[in-house]
Amino acid sequence: MKRIAEFQKVSFEQFFEGWNGEFGTDEKTVREIYESIKLPLRATSGSAGYDFFAPTDITLKQGETIKVPTGIRAKIDDGWVLKIYPRSGLGFKFRLQLDNTVGIIDSDYYYSDNEGHIFIKITNDAHSDKTVDVKAGTGFAQGLFLEYGITYDDNVTDVRNGGLGSTTK
Repeated sequence: MKRIAEFQKVSFEQFFEGWNGEFGTDEKTVREIYESIKLPLRATSGSAGYDFFAPTDITLKQGETIKVPTGIRAKIDDGWVLKIYPRSGLGFKFRLQLDNTVGIIDSDYYYSDNEGHIFIKITNDAHSDKTVDVKAGTGFAQGLFLEYGITYDDNVTDVRNGGLGSTTK
């Protein structure tokens, strides 16, 4: 196996900004959530995906959406990308889906002003009246590291600073 990345927590200040932007919670509560954040892990030695754990309880009724500030960033070697998917079981049982289908975390996102804070936006797209309940500390998404290539005539030198849509501005 190639070792090409490292998961880290973003600073408390960055997490507080991201969490408050979504939920408007007091600093003491956000600090408790931050302290309990678990770095992504593989469940078994044969697992390809790293489980991302819910930083707090998540409940989604049919059709509901939530954007989860994970408190996680990934330092990734050049030539690799982290792809984020819903956990297989949640997708199968509840049609839990990422709103952007697959999250793409580029290696240079780590250096953005927001410290490369990974947000995961999920929707319960069940076709029946099923509620998704994910307890804090339980895996709700998974990330896979994949190698990628570029074309021979690629001469890009631009540098990222931002998240969604920042590379097309």
